[in-house]
Amino acid sequence: MSFNSFGHIFRVTTWGESHGPALGATVDGCPPGIAISEEFIQVFLDRRRPGQSAMTTQRQEPDRVRILSGTYEGRTTGTPIQLMIENTDQRSKDYGEIARQFRPGHADITYHQKYGLRDPRGGGRSSARETAARVAAGGVAQAVLQALVPGLTITGYMVQMGEKHLNRANFDAAEILRNPFFLPDASAVAEWTDYLAAIRKDQNSVGAAIEVVATGCPPGLGAPIYAKMDSDLAAAMMTINAVKGVEIGEGMAAAALLGTENADEIVMGPNGPDYLSNHAGGILGGITTGQPIVVRMSVKPTSSILTPRRSINTAGEAVEVVTKGRHDPCVGIRAVPVAEAMMACVILDHLLLDRAQTGGVRGQIG
Repeated sequence: MSFNSFGHIFRVTTWGESHGPALGATVDGCPPGIAISEEFIQVFLDRRRPGQSAMTTQRQEPDRVRILSGTYEGRTTGTPIQLMIENTDQRSKDYGEIARQFRPGHADITYHQKYGLRDPRGGGRSSARETAARVAAGGVAQAVLQALVPGLTITGYMVQMGEKHLNRANFDAAEILRNPFFLPDASAVAEWTDYLAAIRKDQNSVGAAIEVVATGCPPGLGAPIYAKMDSDLAAAMMTINAVKGVEIGEGMAAAALLGTENADEIVMGPNGPDYLSNHAGGILGGITTGQPIVVRMSVKPTSSILTPRRSINTAGEAVEVVTKGRHDPCVGIRAVPVAEAMMACVILDHLLLDRAQTGGVRGQIG
C-alpha cells in the first residue's frame, strides 16, 4: 500500500493497523535542537485516547508513546523521529463474522476491490485508530511551533453533533477541555449527553462538525498556486477518517454573500494592516494574512453499528450486517485532537517551506 506520507519538508509517514502489535509515525524534516519528550507528546494523545467517557468507544488503550529515535538528551537531532504506540486491547474475534462481508458505509468493499484482500480486524489500516499516530506526530509539530512561533495556538472544538448546534453566543474556550465533547458551551453539555446517549441506546450513530482555529500564525505562509495554505489544509483534513467536507472561513456560506459583504476591508493599524472582518478565514490567494486561520469539517456517522444493514459478502450474496465490537457513537468527538494535529503539521511544513524560499523576508507596508 502506497501513499502513507504527507508533508513537503516536515514529512510524516504513519504505519501500523488497528489490531496489530503497534502503530506509529516516522517524522522527518524536524529541525534540530527542539526540546521534546514523550510526556509532552502524551498530553495530545491523552485527549484523543479511547475509553475516557461513555460518549466514545470503550476500547481501553493507554496510547503510551515511545520515542525510538531522533532525539538526544531531550532535544531533536534533525534525524528521523520514530514514534511508537503499542496496541494492548484488541478483540479481533469481534470481527470474525464480517471477514467475508462488507459493512455499508465502510471502506471494506473498496479496499477489497483495490487490493484483493483486507485486514477485517477493526478495519486494519482504514481504522480511525491510525489517527493516534498523526496525533503523536502533531505533538512533535506543536513542540517545534512553540519554539519558532511562540504566540501561535491551535484550538479545535465541536460546533455540531447531529441536530445539535453550538450557540456561539455562549462560546467559552475555557470549557473545551472540561467536557467529553470538546464543546465550548457548558450549558449545552447535558443536552448533548442525553442526545448521544439516546442514539447509542438505539444502536445507531451520528455525524458531527468540527472547527479548528489557529491564532498567531504569521502572514506570508503558503504559495499562490499548487501549495496554497488552504488547499493543503483541506487535503490534510480530508485524509482524516470519516471527514466528508471541509470549509475555510465562510466556506459554502460565501455562495450566499455579496461582494460588499464578503470582502474583508483593510485599515492601517499601529503594527501593520488590520482587517475589519475575517470571511477569508485567514488566507488570501493561498497565503496567510496573519488573521486567525479558520477551518471547519463535517464528519459522517460511524459506519460500524449494531443495527442490521443490508449488504453483500465476497461471493456477491445478500447478507444482513451487524457490526459487533466497541465503536464511537459519534466518531467526530475524537476527531477534534486529530484535526488540531493535522493543522499543526501543515502550518509547520509551510513555515519551513517559507524559510527555504524567502528566508522570512516580507514586503513592507507603511
